[in-house]
Amino acid sequence: MVTSGRRRRVTIADVASHAQVSVTAVSKVIRNATGVSPAMRDRVKTAIEELGYRPQAVARGMRGRTFTIGLILPHIRNPFFADILDGLTEYLENTDYQAFMIQGGATRKVERRAVDALMDRQVDGIIMVAPLASKARLEEVAKEKPTVVLARHEGSAFYDSVFDDDEAGAELVVKHLIELGHRRIAHITHQDDSQARPADLLHNIRAATYERVMREHGLDDEIAIATSFYNEQGGYDGARQLLGRSPRPTAIFAGADQAALGTLAAVHEMGLSVPADVSVAGYDNIHLAALSNITLTSVDQDGAVMGRAAGKLLLERIEGRMSAVRFSVTPSLVVRGSTAPPGGSADAASIP
Repeated sequence: MVTSGRRRRVTIADVASHAQVSVTAVSKVIRNATGVSPAMRDRVKTAIEELGYRPQAVARGMRGRTFTIGLILPHIRNPFFADILDGLTEYLENTDYQAFMIQGGATRKVERRAVDALMDRQVDGIIMVAPLASKARLEEVAKEKPTVVLARHEGSAFYDSVFDDDEAGAELVVKHLIELGHRRIAHITHQDDSQARPADLLHNIRAATYERVMREHGLDDEIAIATSFYNEQGGYDGARQLLGRSPRPTAIFAGADQAALGTLAAVHEMGLSVPADVSVAGYDNIHLAALSNITLTSVDQDGAVMGRAAGKLLLERIEGRMSAVRFSVTPSLVVRGSTAPPGGSADAASIP
């Protein structure tokens, strides 16, 4: 006789038999319903753990919650998004919830498909990081599923928002470069397919703040912005454009660390050095920024804190909170060897 060798899936009836309770009691424990004594709840949970029972998500969804949430990221290449995921996972450790991550993509069409996929799988709530959809579309989603939006500054009565104080962060880095003695400070910003109000997008806030601080210090004529993308290639292309100016900038503030990494590559390729010829600063303080061969000055907006906050707010929404919450992270500047006074300094670290 040939057998498949496949292990039979543990059923709710198996759990009830093992715990010596009714199937109804097990169902109530799974749904976290009332009417179950603490002793019975402990007995059922012990049986679930010992047997390795996993309720089928679809069936759980039909009865109520699936205890799953969806996390939509624009893409998975940015190390800063990993910090957000770490914070979210840490918060969910002591709950019954699991997070599913899905890539939203670079267009609104792909992002919409990602949202629909999570809806079809009956997740209990959705966290969207830097979504491209309009505010009206986000509110449509939030009316159907509890929703938290990260990295968008608009407010809404229908979803919660978690964001960094991008104006304060950009001001920190531009003032740092000015205090070092730089005057020809350039900036690399981002472009995307977003339908948000421009003033609510983090890259626009950072670029506008750069311009404001430059003007406040009488550096109107030195303002130079390259519009590219917040990735390595975008930083490389933006830096090549800016460094081709005459006279070239002595400092470049890239709006994201990924773009700053591309900037470092462009500086190196052009035969220049950091910080002796060009100071470079980024935003996000990804773990790569601290490596000894990079030592990138960067704005820390603490992605782990943002992830934990998003998880907390979403679970509160799922539990029934209706009032909107806006959670803002206060950034700080981490100064490393990639920035120094113009022309470098004796104790400044040089990046080959």
